[in-house]
Amino acid sequence: MITFEIDTEYIELIKLLKATRVAESGAMAKILVENGEVTRNGEPESRKRAKITKGEIITALGQSIKVI
Repeated sequence: MITFEIDTEYIELIKLLKATRVAESGAMAKILVENGEVTRNGEPESRKRAKITKGEIITALGQSIKVI
């Protein structure tokens, strides 16, 4: 599991995927979300700019990201 620390209130989903290198680019991150390949706390997430906050777990391409 990847841990990603934020020092703001939230991070947008596509920015998180790009920052953790789960997605190679912002365009790839958008495609993953559009294709339904991203889950947020075990539930499908279809909003590219969803506000991800501390304590949430995002999963994509078999990798999990815990935001702290």
